[in-house]
Amino acid sequence: QVQLVESGGGWVQAGGSLRLSCAASGGTLTAYAMGWFRQAPGKEREFVAAISRNGGTTHYADSVKGRFTISRDNAKNTVYLQMNSLKPEDTAVLYCAAKRTPFSSSNVYTGSYDYWGQGTQVTVSS
Repeated sequence: QVQLVESGGGWVQAGGSLRLSCAASGGTLTAYAMGWFRQAPGKEREFVAAISRNGGTTHYADSVKGRFTISRDNAKNTVYLQMNSLKPEDTAVLYCAAKRTPFSSSNVYTGSYDYWGQGTQVTVSS
């Protein structure tokens, strides 16, 4: 059973940056493709970014492409999300998730993931 804990969220002005971390315990992160999702108030959880087990392949939602970067350090059992040029519409709770199945087009679906963190709040003010 993998436990995921997100950190690094907070408040930032529009145009600013935040770096989120997702630390895993109870399992080896190399066994999982990883994803970041977000959920804004009153909205469904949506895909943000995903990364393959070895970090060689990434996938982004169009809304964050060019602004966000997902990465991982398997030696530290940690996944990161660097968020730049933040906009008020990026305000949401950000969740990291782990999937046993390989990196694929199914990355965008919440149901493809086996483990989830508790989330970290990101608030972007205008």
